[in-house]
Amino acid sequence: MAFRTRGIATRLALILVLAAILPLIAYGLVSILSLRSGTRVSVIAGNQNVATRAAEEIQRYISSHAEILKALAAEMQDIGLDQRQQEYTVRAYVLQFPEFREITLFDEAGKAVASSRIGAPQVTIPTNPGVTFGGVSMAPIHVDADLLPSTTFVVRLKRLNQPAGWLVGEFNLEEMWRMVDNIRIPEHGYALVVAPDGTLIAHGNPDKKTLVAQSTNMKNHPLVAPGEGSSAPAEYREEDGSQQVAVSAPIPQLGWTVIVEQPTAEAYANANALQQQLTVAIGIALLVMIGIGLFFGRKFIAPIFILHRGTQAVAAGDLESRVHIDTNDEFGQLGDAFNSMADRLVELQENVKRQERQAMFGRVAAGIVHDLSHPIQNIGNSTRLLLRSDIDAESRVSFHQTIERELQTLKRFMEDLRNVVKPKPIERFAMDLNGTIAEIVDPMRAEGDRNGVKVEAFYGDGPLVMEGDRFALGRVFRNLITNAIQATESGGRVSIATSRIGTHLEIQVTDTGSGIPADRLGRIFDDFVTTKRRGLGLGLAISKRIVEQLDGTITVESEVGRGTTFTLRFPSTDRPAQAAAS
Repeated sequence: MAFRTRGIATRLALILVLAAILPLIAYGLVSILSLRSGTRVSVIAGNQNVATRAAEEIQRYISSHAEILKALAAEMQDIGLDQRQQEYTVRAYVLQFPEFREITLFDEAGKAVASSRIGAPQVTIPTNPGVTFGGVSMAPIHVDADLLPSTTFVVRLKRLNQPAGWLVGEFNLEEMWRMVDNIRIPEHGYALVVAPDGTLIAHGNPDKKTLVAQSTNMKNHPLVAPGEGSSAPAEYREEDGSQQVAVSAPIPQLGWTVIVEQPTAEAYANANALQQQLTVAIGIALLVMIGIGLFFGRKFIAPIFILHRGTQAVAAGDLESRVHIDTNDEFGQLGDAFNSMADRLVELQENVKRQERQAMFGRVAAGIVHDLSHPIQNIGNSTRLLLRSDIDAESRVSFHQTIERELQTLKRFMEDLRNVVKPKPIERFAMDLNGTIAEIVDPMRAEGDRNGVKVEAFYGDGPLVMEGDRFALGRVFRNLITNAIQATESGGRVSIATSRIGTHLEIQVTDTGSGIPADRLGRIFDDFVTTKRRGLGLGLAISKRIVEQLDGTITVESEVGRGTTFTLRFPSTDRPAQAAAS
């Protein structure tokens, strides 16, 4: 034992010696991380400066032309010009400022008074003013028939502080596109502009110009926040698989966001080259020590991997898996113990399977014998009495009814067993819930009277219409009411109530019976689980399957000595009650 301990200690000492390479690895990692971090900060700072300057240029570009239209509006409303003079003035402005394709003056009623366009004006007063700054409203950006970005400026005219019309100018943003196209960082980095609602306004990448024409929404972009710009940098992968680093700068007056993207391969090219060189240098230094570590460590680590694979196989259910560790130390002993444990697990598994089969067979057999013995005995007794010649006609009718009733009991019992193996398909039709429950409750009042239990029904305001199978749901309701009657002592009460809860219909079956213990509530819907002295315990399990097939839910609340409430919920339908009734 002392020899084996010294063997492991020697190998552990060797591992500790090899651990001397950790400082070198740590140094290499710190150097690489510092290099990448510094490069990233530098790239982001430079790109952020470009984005900020571009945002300022675009804001000045838009604001200056908005001021031009505002100045024209001041001129139009402060001096009295006739219509001919007004048209001359707006046309002179369009000639002087070609970015304006059309300027039209509208009166307070919305009628065009003067326009720079010869013929009918093309612009209208926008219903969506978009953003407002400096007294000028700017409509959302759109792409015109020439696939160029355009917007509409609107200035409200006032005369003596009273509304006097609108001055509307169609503004061409082609120059802004050129500004965005001229941004290159350095070769494959581009800028893009996004509107407050996420719509792409401009993109410097020629391959992505079509996205602007398609009014692509960029809300999924990491740096796009509708209504405001985000200055936090981000790295992400685009749909084409390229990795990008991006920064953004807001244009506060317009609510736009300028984003500058650059492929990380280009942004970090120098850092990646230095990182590769540093990695190669560190790798060469480590190769010798790693080789030694692999040579001596392989034999030490191999038993651990063998045991790991063995435990995974056993955990996956392969109890026939065994490990083979040919060493004379503690690992060899651990392997022998593992194999002994696996052998024992095989024995225990066989015992558990055998006991489960016996228990299940016993429960099923006992339930079948218990449930079938009573109806078979009643059928046999009634049959023998029918053969007697001294039985009067009324008694014969009673015996015949007894036989029919018990045969129906046997039929339902066999259907329950068959549904456990192969459930019947559920067909859906529009049905009136109140009418269906009334058909079930009325006949079952007689059964309640025989047991001294009052059966009541409370119907919600109709129509309560759902998509369901009347026969399948009838089986569920009959089963719940029957169970409630059987669980309630004479003098008790069973009630069934319907109601509408939002978009769902709710049915509650409540009894004043003995209740269900809390430790059994979680299993009453399982197969072959019952709280009654007779029965296989299939009724509630089948009922739950039917309810779930109709997209419904069934829950139970119970208190021992006070009673039980089953609650069913089904989606309602908007189909009219007449359609459901038909």
